[in-house]
Amino acid sequence: MPLNSIANQTIALAGLSQVCWLVNQQASTGQCDAEAMTASLNSLLKIDADSVSDVFGGLGGIRAGLLQLEKQLGRQVATSTQEIRYAGQLISLQKQLTKNPAMQSKIQAGIHRAQSQTEHFDILHENVLANFADLYYSTISTLQPRIMVIGDQQYLSSQYNINKIRSLLLAGIRSAQLWRQCGGRRWQLPLIRGKLHAQTRQFLAEL
Repeated sequence: MPLNSIANQTIALAGLSQVCWLVNQQASTGQCDAEAMTASLNSLLKIDADSVSDVFGGLGGIRAGLLQLEKQLGRQVATSTQEIRYAGQLISLQKQLTKNPAMQSKIQAGIHRAQSQTEHFDILHENVLANFADLYYSTISTLQPRIMVIGDQQYLSSQYNINKIRSLLLAGIRSAQLWRQCGGRRWQLPLIRGKLHAQTRQFLAEL
């Protein structure tokens, strides 16, 4: 499959939708789908994947994201405006990142540290999450406009929850990067919405 394809763009957008859904869950309820979060965070460590879907461990790794994307593209069920806002902001911030080689190098170094950490800890371990969160805070969150996460203040005041949210947002940058690498552009979205929706439904049928 060529890198620049509707299928690969759909996979990357599903990865982005999944992250935004997880962020909304974590901020609103203090917890989120651990399996989906694991797949999303693992995408940060997959630097040299064989395919775009392999970045997430296969289509099963983004099943939740495909379900969210299908709702958003189909417009049959009300979807969270917060999640759509997060996705747009992550795409914008990733574009800024491409123009900042020093920040890219800092992120790469942080990802290498995380790879070393996961030789000893699970990717959801608090040490790994703290590393991802610090990396996001010292890089992406310095770009403007900063993402303001909306949720329940009792959860947003917890450092552990903040670390999970920041880690997920960093994974969102990874998905936005994948989408751009696969030829995705924001101005094209209204033009290819139908094709993306059809591909999303096809992927869900295969799971």
